[in-house]
Amino acid sequence: MTKPFIPPAPIPRKDPVGRLELMRIVYRNPLELWGEPSYNEPWVEVSWLGMRTIIANDPALIRHVLVDNPQNYPMSTIRQRVLRPILRDGLLTAEGTTWRRSRKAMAPVFTPRHIHGFAEGMLKSTKSFTARYQTSGLISDISRDMTLLTYDILAETLFSGEIAGDPKEFAHQTDRLFETMGRVDPFDLLGAPDWVPRFTQLRGRRSLAFFRSIVGETITVRKGKMRRGEAVPSDFLTLLLQAETSEEKPDGLSRDEIEDNLITFIGAGHETTARALGWTLYLLAQSPEERDLVEAEIDDFIKRSENVAPHQWLEKLPLTRAVFEEAMRLYPPAPSINREALEDDRFGDLKIPAGTAIIVMPWTIHRHRKYWDNPEAFIPSRFHPENRDKIDRFQYLPFGAGPRVCIGGSFAMQEAVIVLATLLSQHRFEMVGDIQPWPVQKLTTQPQGGLLMKVTKR
Repeated sequence: MTKPFIPPAPIPRKDPVGRLELMRIVYRNPLELWGEPSYNEPWVEVSWLGMRTIIANDPALIRHVLVDNPQNYPMSTIRQRVLRPILRDGLLTAEGTTWRRSRKAMAPVFTPRHIHGFAEGMLKSTKSFTARYQTSGLISDISRDMTLLTYDILAETLFSGEIAGDPKEFAHQTDRLFETMGRVDPFDLLGAPDWVPRFTQLRGRRSLAFFRSIVGETITVRKGKMRRGEAVPSDFLTLLLQAETSEEKPDGLSRDEIEDNLITFIGAGHETTARALGWTLYLLAQSPEERDLVEAEIDDFIKRSENVAPHQWLEKLPLTRAVFEEAMRLYPPAPSINREALEDDRFGDLKIPAGTAIIVMPWTIHRHRKYWDNPEAFIPSRFHPENRDKIDRFQYLPFGAGPRVCIGGSFAMQEAVIVLATLLSQHRFEMVGDIQPWPVQKLTTQPQGGLLMKVTKR
């Protein structure tokens, strides 16, 4: 077998950076900030812009922060300053009782039974989307295509086709929103008070207003049907609206909280899966032997399993699943988890004073030399069934962990395998030109400049 493909990534830094250079890197691309110790040590203690900071890589330490003592580690102040202007009290940013109300309201949508029920809609949307690839040799930005496809799937499954707005405009505004408000603003790093205007937020206001208008119109249409007694689907949108506060449900969700959670799923929830799918197709294009294995698995499955329900594909296609999981290891959709200690704490000999920032970086953990063999290389066999038990639960964190683990993780895994199996059964994706994509951290790990690929019929 040929040597595994090593995809592009920043080279770990060997020398520390000054304050101004640090701010410039964090604004441009935080993935370029991390030095050699972050890829070799169980944790790294630094003073970052005057704040004591621990970069946590050790799986046991990560478990301690995210699972064993999560009440002491809410989302960090800087991360809240980036996300709250976009998501407000959505599930990703809410704390305390607000978070618990939202999580409780959404939990019924993401039970295995409900997620399995979405599989047919995922397959339907993907089959319809592939019509754009009927011209063999088409050159397209696959990163943008996956944004459009996952939007279609989100609209079909969680909103039963009733999201307002044009999908292409949605994709454009998503890029714009994450390019602006999805970045850390220099004033946030300097600890400027909230009343100081953030340039990044000012640039993103139009895109945020676009998403807010989509949510408002979508809610208005569905509530109108409910008020008139018309039949409505038991989907994510309906369940959230049924959880709205009232005299009978004084502890329900406010109208603003419902809007915030819809923004979270429309604007950010689909984005992580879209980016991971794009990276997967790129990695397979650069790894012909792995691509051959996946295509053979899919072809054999289609021949033998015509009547297998799509919600079973995740378990029936282990190699397809593995390439997606390996893509999320190399290019984690959410590359950082930021927490801050409320009270003094201790992990073994490590003292964690109150106010300490804790950075759990899937980006560095997934490439850590102590926990992975040949960590920079694309090796999907790490996730083959016979090898999965070798991976510690807290060294692989594409969906986070603990009480705040991504509620849509199972939804995303089912969606990804259905999409990949459908696309790769009919088409082959190959990179155009010699320029390799460069990973950039905004809210998600994005390929700078997109993924220009040629799509041919198999």
